[in-house]
Amino acid sequence: MSSDQSPARPVGRGAKVRAAVHAAALAELVDVGYAALTVESVAQRAGVHKTTVYRRWKDRESLLTDALAEHMAADIPVPDTGAIGGDLRALARSLVQAFTSPTGQAVLAAMFTGAAHLPEIAAARRHVFGDRLARAEPVVLRAVERGELPAGTDAAELLRTLAAPIYLRLLMTGDPVDESVADRAAHVALAAARAGALSAPAGP
Repeated sequence: MSSDQSPARPVGRGAKVRAAVHAAALAELVDVGYAALTVESVAQRAGVHKTTVYRRWKDRESLLTDALAEHMAADIPVPDTGAIGGDLRALARSLVQAFTSPTGQAVLAAMFTGAAHLPEIAAARRHVFGDRLARAEPVVLRAVERGELPAGTDAAELLRTLAAPIYLRLLMTGDPVDESVADRAAHVALAAARAGALSAPAGP
């Protein structure tokens, strides 16, 4: 057996390897943080050789960017409760649940502190949050069609208003974040939208 082989043979090829390495990268992020994370440690945890990782990702930063983007794009389902109040509460509670978990806290720390200076991470952050807004916009559009919200409500602005107090606590103040915070954020965002405060700006 050559020196570059280990008892932990690759878990498979293609999608299976990618999933295993992503999961290992996030687990390492939780355990040791961004500064101490290495491609070698991720490969060992995933059960693959480091050369397998380097064939897919050129360095630690590109691996972490890919893992973070996929995790954040998939972790919050878009609800359809039949009423805008229920949908907004479900969205806010899912956001709280995702980012108060150990993995969620490690992801936030990496994206906004440890690796925030990296252009790749900044680009991934913009892409992920833009994609999340786009995927959740049907919640608002359905509510407008049902007559629950004024015509012309800016879906993206309503969703930003919903998320803002949650991210403020998570990233700035460190105040507790729980379902009551989520429910209050949903209530405030809904009240603002119904009052017309979140309408799309008029064209020129």
